[in-house]
Amino acid sequence: MPYKDREIEKQYFTIGEVAAQFNVAPSLIRFWETEFEELRPRKSKKGNRLYTPQDVDIFRTIYHLVKERGYTIPGARDMLKQKGPQLKEKIDVIQSLEKVRKFMVTMKKELDAIGKASSGAAS
Repeated sequence: MPYKDREIEKQYFTIGEVAAQFNVAPSLIRFWETEFEELRPRKSKKGNRLYTPQDVDIFRTIYHLVKERGYTIPGARDMLKQKGPQLKEKIDVIQSLEKVRKFMVTMKKELDAIGKASSGAAS
């Protein structure tokens, strides 16, 4: 029986990794920690923040509400308290649809390029 490589999933992310993932400054993450009680990363003995995948999901939800949907911080805080789990599901669906749309746009561009190349060769 062949050996199967297991996918190793990170258990903790640094503030820099989370900031890079969302293309934001680490200071924004630290600020949102003070504004949203749901966002509470662990800290190492040195005081470095360690974010779990669940923390990253919470940050993703906050990011979506504030940066993509234009909610104020108090509005996003209220929305998280009212519709936390439902909101995460909606965001997951939106992200899946955005990936599908991006794929379809790429395919259309490729098909258009192939169509132009074949029509140019036929003349």
